[in-house]
Amino acid sequence: MVLSLVAGSGNPILAGNLSAALRAPLVPRVLEHFADGELHVELEQTVRGHDVYVLESICPPVDTHLLELFFIADACRRAGAGRLTAVLPYFAYARQDRRAHGREPIGAHLVARMIEATGFHRVIAIDLHSPEIEGFFHLPLEHLTAAPLLAQAVSASSDTIIVAPDLGAVKLAERYQAILQCPIAVVHKTRLSGESVSVRSIVGDVKGRAPLIVDDMISTAGTIEAAVKALFEAGCRSDVRIAATHALLVGPAFTRLAALPIREFLTTNTVAPLEPLPNPHRVVDVAPLLADVIGRLAHERSLESLVVHR
Repeated sequence: MVLSLVAGSGNPILAGNLSAALRAPLVPRVLEHFADGELHVELEQTVRGHDVYVLESICPPVDTHLLELFFIADACRRAGAGRLTAVLPYFAYARQDRRAHGREPIGAHLVARMIEATGFHRVIAIDLHSPEIEGFFHLPLEHLTAAPLLAQAVSASSDTIIVAPDLGAVKLAERYQAILQCPIAVVHKTRLSGESVSVRSIVGDVKGRAPLIVDDMISTAGTIEAAVKALFEAGCRSDVRIAATHALLVGPAFTRLAALPIREFLTTNTVAPLEPLPNPHRVVDVAPLLADVIGRLAHERSLESLVVHR
């Protein structure tokens, strides 16, 4: 089948990079809103019988980009696309993977079911907040990780220690450890609200070491702020580095990060920043990773070396 790439408005820079890496031009489309706010989508090129990959990073404004994903998929399906794959560099609602209280939805499960109902045959995602989300889908989900890309961009030294800022990041820290061959420390935190956390303890000796804090996403930076303060109290060195796949950076994130003595801040371009990112900052492009995966899927080749194994 002919490979076609259609992109929403969630991450135009990544869309351009992926198009170049695949050597496949983006399918031209109309993406606009009527005066009453209704979304209008129209493809301006045939995709009949094509192997179509729909790229949409479900970043803020989350619901707008989610609706774009559904409308583009429905347009492709009705235009006769042979196969539809959702390429979701950032999967929103991933933190709503369970009910913390009795009277609330499981948002990640609901979004997964809506993606299925739209007609997709497969999903590609990068560093889901919870790997268990794969179980919410009744269709194949290729779960990739940007950890090798970020780890290769880090210049680790003999005194580097990889820090998981909470228990949920331990598996991710282990992926970095396999590449960098550095010890791991884990911060035990208690979440007080959506924007603030409290650190209970640190497991691992960080005294005199240079911490590399790794996480799948940074939203308000409350977890990072609490972890850095706890690490300093435990006697770590002042040259803190941070590596995170998804740089959402919403709310007080910029203020918090600017106040921390960060030597280096590494992220990927899975999310388009709402404003210029703070210095010192480096962005690692995930387009080559996505292009590799799409190329393998298009030719029915194994993804064994690329997908996340728990």
